[in-house]
Amino acid sequence: MSNILNIIGGGMAGSEAAWQAANSGIDVVIHEMRPKVETFAHRTGNLGEMVCSNSFRSDDHEQNAVGLLHWEMMQANGLIMHTAHKHRLPAGGALAVDRDPFAESVTKALKDHPRISVSYEEITELPSDGNWIIATGPLTSGSLAEAIKNETGAEALAFFDAIAPIVYADSIDMDTAWMQSRYDKGETEEERTAYLNCPMTKDQYEGFIDALLAADKTEFKEGETAKYFDGCLPIEVMAERGRETLRFGPMKPVGLTNANDPNNKPYAVVQLRRDNALGTLFNIVGFQTKMKYGAQKDAFKTIPGLENAEFARLGGIHRNTFINSPTLLDEQMRLHSRPNIRFAGQITGVEGYVESAAMGLLAGRMAVAEMTGQALDPVPHTTAMGALVTHITGGADAKTFQPMNVNFGLFPPIDGVKGGRKGRKDRYKAYTDRAKADWNAWLAQKSLDAA
Repeated sequence: MSNILNIIGGGMAGSEAAWQAANSGIDVVIHEMRPKVETFAHRTGNLGEMVCSNSFRSDDHEQNAVGLLHWEMMQANGLIMHTAHKHRLPAGGALAVDRDPFAESVTKALKDHPRISVSYEEITELPSDGNWIIATGPLTSGSLAEAIKNETGAEALAFFDAIAPIVYADSIDMDTAWMQSRYDKGETEEERTAYLNCPMTKDQYEGFIDALLAADKTEFKEGETAKYFDGCLPIEVMAERGRETLRFGPMKPVGLTNANDPNNKPYAVVQLRRDNALGTLFNIVGFQTKMKYGAQKDAFKTIPGLENAEFARLGGIHRNTFINSPTLLDEQMRLHSRPNIRFAGQITGVEGYVESAAMGLLAGRMAVAEMTGQALDPVPHTTAMGALVTHITGGADAKTFQPMNVNFGLFPPIDGVKGGRKGRKDRYKAYTDRAKADWNAWLAQKSLDAA
């Protein structure tokens, strides 16, 4: 069997898988179709490019499951997490990054590695031999998606993911907007003022909802069904679910005091997060949308402070595909019908940059163990990594399988820990303490640190 690991896709999962394998002494070829073959969402040919948000979400590794996943990846010398921390931007308790320097650093690290090479071409068929990881993500090319469907005998599942708009900072009216993180969260003043806030009165909010409901939207092609992932719902879809939905979601006014008018509590607040280190770009948090471009401008310019906003990027929508992993993959993330092929990342039915990179990390380590004839213990279910991989390889109900973020609901309960809302803080700390001990024990196995 070939001693080269081939990885299709140079996104979060593919980049992390390549890094893990190469640092374990395995030669790796990353097959990336960009920039020769473009996608709707990507702008460059960089590896690890961020196409939606610039946030890896919460960095709290004691009280948050995704923050725990950050911690586990850092302990495993994860390229994505280490690079994210190098290019961190103020974002309260979240880990947001300067997206272009981040991707450029990931690309440089991989290309500079003596065991990694990058081949820029589209793979259109499933390989019959060799060691492969398919980490093509939600924008898998049509030809490869068709090959996967033909091999598995099952229709690929699909949902629609929407991209939030980005605004030029100097076009925002700071006499109306102000800088503050919710509940002043953060250890530094920069973190505590990481978000830009635009306040709304009740009448302004109602007018904004009316604009969303009346706006022209992108039409779906015949035969397509909008199966949205709840973590990426377009704002107009949320508005259709009830006029107050946004006010209890991304536009909630809690934990904020209007620095320009401290005596008046906003009825709703639109938050923007810095999108680059220069602070010249801000993305509108939670404002994924499928509105047409003209309708977006009309609606967003009704937001106080954004009346004269200029947009570096408007929102968009694209089809995301993922496989029914519980029926198709074994516990090692291998395709049952072709065990020389592993799947990793968002195509497996995990949702989010962090989760995608995490599954790439595991797929890379699992591939190394198999290629070198080493026994690798199953990842403990008590860890964030283990909870996710268990979910996609059998823990989820295949009949209702949908994309999933990491969350404490995927973790085995701990006996003797108080349940309910009042016991949540102690319970989450118990989950993370147990996970850290079990993850470090798993990493300590004799293996995967040859280089």
